Amino acid sequence: MDALSTSIIDLRDVVAVYNGYPALAGASLSVEKGEIVLLQGPNGAGKSTLLRLCAGLLPVERGTAFVLGCSVQNERERIRSRVGLLGHNNGLYADLSIADNISFWASMVGASQSEIDAAMSRMGIDGSLASRSVGNLSAGQKRRCALACLIVRRADLWLLDEPHAGLDAKGRDEIDAILREASQLGATIVVASHEIERAQHLATRNVAVVAGRVQERS
Repeated sequence: MDALSTSIIDLRDVVAVYNGYPALAGASLSVEKGEIVLLQGPNGAGKSTLLRLCAGLLPVERGTAFVLGCSVQNERERIRSRVGLLGHNNGLYADLSIADNISFWASMVGASQSEIDAAMSRMGIDGSLASRSVGNLSAGQKRRCALACLIVRRADLWLLDEPHAGLDAKGRDEIDAILREASQLGATIVVASHEIERAQHLATRNVAVVAGRVQERS
């Protein structure tokens, strides 16, 4: 990437393989600081693979990819320390309580107890809920826990795969409010969603992922 570039994500003609399948076939995408970018596309188009690659979880087969100024090919550990990925499984430890999950991620970045308390309060997690095992939570409660973990991790880049799935209207509104707030505080956000109408109101820019390639949408 150009040393003067301010792009948070800079992908150029990227080819990536997931489960033996070439899920990205020459994808190019540039995302700037503070943007909320919506990824649209059918199942199997490559949206989840694109998010995993940007999270530093997949290597690049061909092309160039930089995230937060770090090479996806050679600096994936550095990327993972600064990126928060909320996938279909929410990235939580099912046998731990909400409080223990949040405290674990907070310890990875040295977040204070006051930061933990603030994140839990922001997500509406009170004492009785915080003590419950994640494995016994509803989809909405798991999502709230996962977002609290992203907050305490101080992630510069938030990558969310279907964050509205399984939530009622109130839960979806809460997710949107959190994402707008995070963006206003300086986070960059990329969302893959089938909730197109809702996500379009949230996003500052829409792109389509079709057969492993990225296309800008007006």
